[in-house]
Amino acid sequence: MTLSPELSYLNALNLPSLNVLKTFAVVAQTLNLTHAATLLHITQGAVSRQITGLETSLGYPLFLRQARGLTLTPRGAQLLPPVQQALSLMGDALKRVGSHPDTLRIKCPTCSMRWLLPRVIQLQNDRPDMRIELTASIAHGVDFSNEHFDAAVIFGRPPESQRRAHHLFDEVLTPVCTPDFLPRHKGKTAVADLADKTLLHPTRDRRDWLLWLREEGVQGLPSEKSQHFDTLDLAINSALQGYGVAIGDLTLIEDDLQAGRVIAPFPLCVASGASYTLLYPENPTPALKVAIDFLNEQARLSREKLSALLSTSHRLVSAV
Repeated sequence: MTLSPELSYLNALNLPSLNVLKTFAVVAQTLNLTHAATLLHITQGAVSRQITGLETSLGYPLFLRQARGLTLTPRGAQLLPPVQQALSLMGDALKRVGSHPDTLRIKCPTCSMRWLLPRVIQLQNDRPDMRIELTASIAHGVDFSNEHFDAAVIFGRPPESQRRAHHLFDEVLTPVCTPDFLPRHKGKTAVADLADKTLLHPTRDRRDWLLWLREEGVQGLPSEKSQHFDTLDLAINSALQGYGVAIGDLTLIEDDLQAGRVIAPFPLCVASGASYTLLYPENPTPALKVAIDFLNEQARLSREKLSALLSTSHRLVSAV
């Protein structure tokens, strides 16, 4: 009789016990019964009996007993990696489930935390039954088959073949600084006003500043003073402290603009072509569906605020 895929796990009922397999893995790593017994908190005799019983059950030796210690047999060496992998997978699964059964784990790029974190906290305040853990990363992608996340916000070009993807908002870049950092002439700020100012770059290659300046019709940087950061968030934080002028994404700094902590003194805003997208695997849980709907609604509100800003005091161009 052939078991269906759904019942194939029943084959595991004929496997050695987890304790015995764990003992085998530890002995194989230490190649010393005494050391293995210490790590396992059992006697050396118990370790020896478990290994002997496992070899008898399998029908072949796993170790060669020599005067100077143990060595794995070819079959023992072949068996060790899958046993280690299986024990690791079970340990990870038990840890994840045991930590909190309702915890949602969301991966996001560091730069998106300015927008995402306040809204996740708001959702948790509204829904005390939900627990959400954000993991910030400088990586802008996700692999659900190898990473233990329920959802992810990714940054970059919109994914072309993701059915379980929701567009949140586009990246729209413009210089930002504290309200009194740059001089204003008849209510206007000119690129020439940047000449003696420190430019804060969110990337080492300065591409965001160069992109905005190119659309402004300026070649090269207007100032020799600069500081470079690994993330947009670090550059924005430096601008908030009055250390220079940063390139900011209008949606990510939405709360700072509204509170008057920073201003966007130049009318020109540039859509870089990149965007923030919410991804999730198949069959989302009810809790994840709540989070998806909430973040989609928050993103819709942010897009409306950006549209209102662009229609009143700024102009938008798309990078070519």
